[in-house]
Amino acid sequence: MGGLRELAASFVVPGPCGVAVRDRLKDLTAQDERVLRVVGAHQGALASGDLKVRCADGLEHGAQTWASRKRELTALSSSRIAGAITKATHDQWALARRCQAAHIQKLAAGIRTLRHRLSLPIGEKGTKRAAGGYRSKSEWFRKSRRLAMLEARHAAAVADWQAGQVRVVRGGKRLLNTRHHLTEARLTEDEWRQRWEAERWFLAADGESGKRFGNETIRVTPDGEVSIRLPAPLAHLANTKHGRYTLTARIGFAHRGAEWADRIAVNRAVAYRIHLDTDRGRWYLTASWQRPVVKTVPLAAACARGVIGVDSNADHFAAYRLDQHGNPIGGPHRFPYDLSGSAGHRDAQIRHALTRLLHWTQQVGAKAITIEDLDFTAEKTREKHGRRKRFRQLISGMPTGKLKARLVSMAAEQGLTIVAVDPAYTSMWGAQHWQKPLVTPRRKMSRHDAAGIAIGRRALGHPVRRRTAPPLHDRSDRAGHRTAQAGPGTRGREGTRPPTTDRPPGGPSPSGKRTRGTSASNTVRDAPSTQQWVQDSLTHTG
Repeated sequence: MGGLRELAASFVVPGPCGVAVRDRLKDLTAQDERVLRVVGAHQGALASGDLKVRCADGLEHGAQTWASRKRELTALSSSRIAGAITKATHDQWALARRCQAAHIQKLAAGIRTLRHRLSLPIGEKGTKRAAGGYRSKSEWFRKSRRLAMLEARHAAAVADWQAGQVRVVRGGKRLLNTRHHLTEARLTEDEWRQRWEAERWFLAADGESGKRFGNETIRVTPDGEVSIRLPAPLAHLANTKHGRYTLTARIGFAHRGAEWADRIAVNRAVAYRIHLDTDRGRWYLTASWQRPVVKTVPLAAACARGVIGVDSNADHFAAYRLDQHGNPIGGPHRFPYDLSGSAGHRDAQIRHALTRLLHWTQQVGAKAITIEDLDFTAEKTREKHGRRKRFRQLISGMPTGKLKARLVSMAAEQGLTIVAVDPAYTSMWGAQHWQKPLVTPRRKMSRHDAAGIAIGRRALGHPVRRRTAPPLHDRSDRAGHRTAQAGPGTRGREGTRPPTTDRPPGGPSPSGKRTRGTSASNTVRDAPSTQQWVQDSLTHTG
């Protein structure tokens, strides 16, 4: 056991802190679309310039430079629009900074692996916990060149980190690179240009509590009327007073519409964003707001009625129901999904599988779902898995971050609690202790189903194995019973079978008659023993 790492404690995942709903802006006139494009392009240019200034400041940024940037933007737009742009700029810079730190850690992990394998003799076999040497001299040479390349990249990334220099592309680096591969993307240059410009627009406004309907820049009334406060240089495009432009489209949120209406009725903050889907040619409006922080349910209370242990895999969720003592109930349940195809298709598949999982959880009466706290950030490197290309593609395709966020938000709406556990050894120990005992002629158990049991037991605080070690003295109960999941007062617990009558074990029956005769031992021994073995009678006569 010395080689096993220490397991992290299980915890209840906090609920969602925000809500976002979307609806389509239908029946827009040509003038409406022209105004939206002009306003988005104007404010997008301001956002691009502000991001450039923020990246140039680096670590020298402070409150004074922030106020200076906001004053410059206010003259070209408005105070509220300038505040929204500068806040979005800071969020984007901070995200790039976090991605840069993750990139440095990934490079460092690859360098450590390469140095270890290069230090071993050629052809030396590895173990389960560490890779061995390379197979040939040519492979050793290629990996030594890769080590030099990774060290150079790491040094450059560390230098940028220390200098506070980040690289950000408004519109996305992937979309920018698509410009050089239009044939593979099946796009024309005009189509790519429209998508690129739409991604770089800025048509968003932060909410303000106390202002009319929760937002002064983009205002949506209870009857669905949408109006925009135009920037100062575009005030001539207004069609209503106070420099506002009112769209002909009407908004009605089908999802969470009552919650949204309650907020704007009391002038609570609601943020809005307008964007164009260039593939469909449709305009959408997204409303978002924050929720008050809710105290997390204690772990013991969340698991009081049992849990649903869920093992996440590349093509399905393997779920098993466990009672509060850690005993599996019923059979395994699998919720399949397909992660091939477009991003929209993958997202829909995950959503449908989670919906079926939540509905089944409610049907069985459980109030908590346990899932592994997966993070494949350091597991996707080529240096760690070598030639296992299919395995690297497998773990890279699992949307762990999106899965956790969607599961938490969907479970909160159903009144369910999500418990995260350490993923170490769940598949291995689950298959070792639970796969074979639960197999029946009508029930098939996979390694993933057994892992779901291990995940649920870990959340409940029980060991994964079915029983603890035998008593210290002998196989009797002199050192206590061997079970680990039920308390002494629990009915139906796994314990010593009580006698069928009132007499003690080995004593006379109430009628005084012998119930079972003495039978000779039929044990076959390899060699005759010099000691005489005597078998006592099951009953004693007086």
